[in-house]
Parts: sequence; structure tokens; C-alpha cells
Amino acid sequence: MKRFTLLSLLALAVAAPAAAAESYTYVDLVKRLTDLEHLATLPPKGNTCAQWSSYDRRSTVQDGAYVNWSANGDGTGCIRKEGDQIVMAEMEGPGCIWRIWSARAEQGHVKVYLDGAPAPAIDLPFDGYFSGRHKPFNYESLVYTAARGRNNYVPIPYQKSCRIVADKGWGRYFEFVYETFPKGTRVPTFSMDLSAEETAALAAADGYLTERLGTDPAGPRPGEETLAKTVTVPPGDTAVVADLAGPRAITALRVENTFASGETEVPALRELALRITWDGAGQPAVWTPLIDFFGTAPGVNPYKSFPLGVTEKAFYALWYMPFATSAKVELANDGKEARRVTLRITHAPLARPVETLARFHAKWHRDAFLPEDPARRAIDWTLLVTRGRGRFCGVMLHVWNPRGGWWGEGDEKFFVDGEPFPSTFGTGSEDYFGYAWCTAKIFHQAYHNQTIASGNKGHVSVNRWHVGDSIPFQTSFDGSIEKYYPNAKPTLYAATAYWYLAPGGEDPYGPVPAANRVGYAKKPEPKIVKGAIEAETMDVVSKTAGGPRTQRMSHYGNGWSSDAQLWWTGAKPGDRLVIEVPVKEAGTYRLVVNLTKAIDYGIHQLSLDGKRLAEPIDCYNNGVVATGPVDLGTHDLDVGKHQLTVEITGANPKAKKAYMFGLDYVKLVPAD
Repeated sequence: MKRFTLLSLLALAVAAPAAAAESYTYVDLVKRLTDLEHLATLPPKGNTCAQWSSYDRRSTVQDGAYVNWSANGDGTGCIRKEGDQIVMAEMEGPGCIWRIWSARAEQGHVKVYLDGAPAPAIDLPFDGYFSGRHKPFNYESLVYTAARGRNNYVPIPYQKSCRIVADKGWGRYFEFVYETFPKGTRVPTFSMDLSAEETAALAAADGYLTERLGTDPAGPRPGEETLAKTVTVPPGDTAVVADLAGPRAITALRVENTFASGETEVPALRELALRITWDGAGQPAVWTPLIDFFGTAPGVNPYKSFPLGVTEKAFYALWYMPFATSAKVELANDGKEARRVTLRITHAPLARPVETLARFHAKWHRDAFLPEDPARRAIDWTLLVTRGRGRFCGVMLHVWNPRGGWWGEGDEKFFVDGEPFPSTFGTGSEDYFGYAWCTAKIFHQAYHNQTIASGNKGHVSVNRWHVGDSIPFQTSFDGSIEKYYPNAKPTLYAATAYWYLAPGGEDPYGPVPAANRVGYAKKPEPKIVKGAIEAETMDVVSKTAGGPRTQRMSHYGNGWSSDAQLWWTGAKPGDRLVIEVPVKEAGTYRLVVNLTKAIDYGIHQLSLDGKRLAEPIDCYNNGVVATGPVDLGTHDLDVGKHQLTVEITGANPKAKKAYMFGLDYVKLVPAD
């Protein structure tokens, strides 16, 4: 991997020249929904894609500093309030809304005003944007609910402006993804009353996305050819699958599915790596483990989406991949056994001048190019950084979360062309991937999928493809997603990013050794503290309120012995909990405890046999953590049962006033 040099950044800072003014009909825009070739076109100056969402407005950038960067109240943020309404979005035209999403769309009306008109072009209950009961929002592949996430991909263009407001009772959480075209571009103003031709175009797109996924939407293309080749790749070797002469474009790449879904084949699919090099470049533009390239991992997980999929017969990729002089497709085997693989590569003449086209890139990584200043952006996990001119087109995220718990609270943040604040700022990881409410349910859609769910424990695999809503950039793209759980938990991310980049742009990602891509997903053993009395096994003598019970803690990390604690909830200041501490042998002991801190925990006074132990302990923390061993002094203890009393005395001003208490263990350490 390489870092960007100052010289290279200066060279790339020259923006693309302005293109001649374009004119698009509504039919033209609808065709973008199934046009993968358009993604390869170099974006003209003034072409952008951004998002308005309900993200927590406490997150700001002030004098270059990231303030409240992990703020998580993402359900109700807005531009401003106007009387009883909120302003959700405001955009200057010419532009087009490509995606609307919500986690909770209710009956309050959301109104879309276009091009300065006094009456809204759309005035529906927010639920009506997703229910399928209102034309033209009634196409099953474009408007639907996926694992509780509400999605609408019907294009909504505007020439001059777009303003979206919501009445009371609209719901919670929203995202509007919109493209802005270069000045001078002509687009129609959206109307719910479409013409017959426009309706037919939506029906055609819906038909393809519903019934023909896995086939080239523009195929068969004039002059296309398919190369079929079976290669046997010895361990530690690389086989050349194809060496094509240009100018042409690869329009489909398929791998015959001879792999089982059992554990023995999972390492093979990560040990094999796909490499594609364009035009004799010094490094491949495509480098990923074999299965990851096709949008799911680990193992063989059948699904069908628009650009990528895995079926019983084959893995397929339909990304449009143009080249000027040559395309070299290779398969490397970093495993210990020879592998036999059959590939089919379809390629065709270019329909556009090659100098107007970018090169396709896809790279796999783990923890590459994390923010250089962790104190400022520690929560951001980098999906892709690149320099040059191109388009970001999507990502597959593989999560290894063996202890369970909700891994995906984090927002996506996309910085384009060096902007100080991201023009895309999301509301949650599952929201970005088109579902909602942590729902661990497998779903398959044209533009986003959850191919492994596993109850949010173990392996999770999700993807999102930006087709109509690709994100153009002129000089740079820096995309990240917040990661709340640390690697030490362990919660581990691996990503395959997909984008187009002009020749001469900088792709800093190199191959990843097999040792870093195979075998890292190991199940952690529970931590056991020798000599500890596990609090969840101790007898409760009395309580004045609430309900002490066992709570499993494995999904919060490895800070708790036996992955569990005694959890006391439902109490308030002044309430007491008395726990029995057994002593088997008389002596002098240091009393050591391990407690839990979290945002809704209180301040507690601990006493042993009626004697206060040190000062009250403030158990507030913005996040669930273990305190580690807390020494409560030396005590002379007789054989028998002693009483540890916990009294709630209050809460930190920053805490949610639930006054919870968590005790992992008590340990009696013989004094020296």
C-alpha cells in the first residue's frame, strides 16, 4: 500500500473541464437505473451526489476539529423547524432524487416542492412513499421494505430547486440521496402523473430488476465474445486467465460454482485472489479474494443483485470494465493445495471513445488507511480512499462479530474532493445498507443485500451498490463508516470497495497476504479470572427495589469474567442491594471487584458488613466498559457469610438517569 504524495495531489487537483450542456428526458433518467455502462463515464465538472438525512446535528466541524463526531441521536435531525413542520432537504437544480429511505415512515405528510411551484409535486403520508399504494411508487423492485427498511428508488428530477418538508407525525429517520447535474443541464420536473412512455420505462426497469438479474442489461452487445477457460493453479502460483487486446470492455465475468458451502471451502475462496490489470499498468486495478469480488463473504452464499451475484451454477459480475490497450485477468493461489477453476469472460467493442471512460477498480482490505488522527476521527472506519477523477459505486462489508451484540450503529460519511464536512452523512450502518432496526434477516434486492445475518453474531455480510446514485469526484474520495465495537472485542471489518478511476489516478491498495485474510475469524474463549467469585452466582440477601439478574456481557467485549455480570436495574437513589460474600478461610484479604460502566449507570456506595468502602464510585461512561480490578482495601474476615451492600447515591450529570449497577466478580486476595 502507498500514501499519496504532495506532487500527486497537486497533479490531480486540476478538475475536469466542463462538458457541453446535456438534456435528459424522464425516460433517460429511468434508464440509468439499469445502466452499468454509464458508471464508467468520467464525471463532468459540477456533477455531484450527496445526501440529506436525519443525522445528529451535534456532529460538526469547527476550525478543523471534529466535534461530537460520534453523536448518535440520528432519528429526528433536520435542517430547521418552520412552525409545525421540519425542513428535511433543500437542493438547487438541476438534479434528481435517486433514493429515499426510512426506518419508520408514518402518517404525517411529507411534501416535495419542485422548481419554486407553490403546490407540492408530491404530498403523501411518509408511509405512502413506500407502501406501493400510490403510482408511480408501486414497482416491486424499486419500492419495497427490506428487513424493516423502507426504500424508494423511483427517480424524482427537478430543474431549478427541490424543497422537502414534513408535517408532525411523519415518523423517525430519513435519507434522501440526490444527484446535482452541471449547470445548464436540462431535466424535466417530476410529476406523479407520468406519460405512457415514462410509465413504460419504469415498468421495463422494474421487469429487468425483478426477472432478469444476472444477465447483461445491454446484452447481447454487437461484436461481443466470450472466452471460457479452466485453469489449475498450483499452490503459491498465478495463472493467466485472459490477456485481451483493446480497446474493448469486459461486460461479464463468471466463475463456475464448483465450491461447496462447507467450512473446508471457505479458506479456498479467500486464498484464491482475482487480479485484473488494465493497459499494462504497474499494479492491478482489481485485487480481491475470489468470493469477495462477487459481493459476499465468507463462503458461498446464494443471492442475486444487479451488478453481482452468486447462484448455484456460477458467481457473476456485470460491472462494465473498459480498457484502452489490454486487460490481463489472473488468478493467484496463496493456499497449500492446487485449485481448478473455470471462468467465462465476456467482452465487447466500446460504444464510447475510450478517453471518456474511467477504469474499474475493486480492492479488498482490513483496517487500511484508518484516520491518521484517531483523537479526531477515531470512530470512523475507512471504506475507501482514492485520488483522481471517478465515481464511487459501492461496497461489500464483511463483519466478524463472534460475541454478538449490535455491531452496526455507525453512520457512513463520504468526503468528496477534500470537502471539510461530508456531503453524505448517514444515520446508521443498517440504514446505509437499506434495512433498519438491527434486523438480522437475510434479504436480496437489486441494489443492496444482507447475504449472511446469523442473528448479528458471528459472520455478517452486507452490500450496497450505487448505480443511479453513484458518487462522482473530481480530485478525491474519502469514505468511511463508524465502527463502535473495537477490534479487541473482537469485532473485525473487511471491505471490498468498487469504484471507477481515470487513468493516472491513485489507488493506494495493494495485495493483502493470505495470513491476513484467512483464519482471523476465530471464536474467543471466555475470560476466566482465577480466584474470582462470579457475582452472577452469588446469593442476593435483600433489595429495596428493582430486579437483580444475570446479564450476558460477551457482546460488549472480553472485560468480564465468564462473560457475565450481576445486573441491578429498576432502582433509584436511596435503594439498596445486599449480596452475600462467602469466606471459606479466615484471614486478611484485599477486596477487589470488577464493575461495569455505561451511559445509564449510577453512582454507588459500596459497604462490607456495614462499613463503607472508599468513596462512592461513579459508573458513568459513554459506552459499555469494564472498570478492571478496583481495590476496595484490606479487611480481616472470619469464615462464613459476609454482606456486600450497594447503595445508589445518584448519577453523573451526563448519565441517563436509570441508575443501573453491574458487578462482574468479587475477589478476595490474601494480604501479603
